[in-house]
Amino acid sequence: MGSAVPPSARANTGTRACIGCYTSEGGRGIAVAAVDSASGRLVVTDFIDVADPSYLALAPDGRHLYAVDEGPAAGAATAVDLRPERPLVLNSVAVQGEGPTHLRVTPDGRRVLTANYGSGSVSVLSVEADGRLGAVTDVVRHEGSGPDPERQSAPHPHQIVIDPSGDWVLVVDLGVDSVYVYRLVEGRLRSHAQVRLVAGSGPRHLSFHPDGRRAYLANELNSTVTVCDWRAETGELRAGPAVAADVERGGDRNYPSEPVISPDGRFLYLANRGHDNIATFALLGDLLVPLGTAPCGGTFPRDLTLAPDGRRLYAANQKSNSVTWLDLDPLTGLPGAPSAPVEIPSATSIVFC
Repeated sequence: MGSAVPPSARANTGTRACIGCYTSEGGRGIAVAAVDSASGRLVVTDFIDVADPSYLALAPDGRHLYAVDEGPAAGAATAVDLRPERPLVLNSVAVQGEGPTHLRVTPDGRRVLTANYGSGSVSVLSVEADGRLGAVTDVVRHEGSGPDPERQSAPHPHQIVIDPSGDWVLVVDLGVDSVYVYRLVEGRLRSHAQVRLVAGSGPRHLSFHPDGRRAYLANELNSTVTVCDWRAETGELRAGPAVAADVERGGDRNYPSEPVISPDGRFLYLANRGHDNIATFALLGDLLVPLGTAPCGGTFPRDLTLAPDGRRLYAANQKSNSVTWLDLDPLTGLPGAPSAPVEIPSATSIVFC
């Protein structure tokens, strides 16, 4: 897939944030907010007119932003140019799949991949030299089901991750309790492995440790986090032990959404939508040690994002129509009290750009 853009070539990031919102649930597209680096405060300055941009991804050079259009119609992806003072929508392209919930840009910036939850598929789109989205070059459909009749009657890819080596594409599929491993070759996905997980666990999102040897998988349906071993040399993912997403309040269905790992690799933070909190874990080798939970300051935190400097967490609280942030203790890693909420209807995804 090619190497990542060197830091010297990246645009300056962190002075503003883009927040995706469900327009079908009262949002106004992608909110653009100025970020006060000292306090963390967000001030919304503009909106970008995109339909149901439930997840956002930044190009490696920081010049373009891509969004999935998850709405009830056929799914699409949209390209946005971030360089003008007012970000400019470049184009939207049908992904040939339904209900895309997640997307990722390859390290070389030449492809965008979408996880199409509704149709159980993964799409690959080309990226033109000016950042516009081009043709769909491949669509791969998963097969199978899981034991939950409401959520697992069919495949439901929920996330796409590119491993730290840049050589492998991992697709987390909630519907079939699996992580698929692919290689991307000339715009087409080549199947490498299907890693089967605990039946009914409903894997949602995966995050890699900075060492590139471990990954942590948030399981939405059984409310756990699985520690995984990763070998980039062979493209091998091995699922290890799992711990409760919120040990303080028990193992009821809690819909954990997003695991985030601190830049130094010492802590993992997990947004729990059912309990409206953020769980903190210490990472000690292969051990995941619960340290406690903190209220997120809103309702149903769909996304959790670290500030570029790693000093605070931002939560997109979908059902309370807000974004909040929490300062992190540099020694203990624990979050402090949440900020006063900033009103952003149906907030779903946060990217610093």
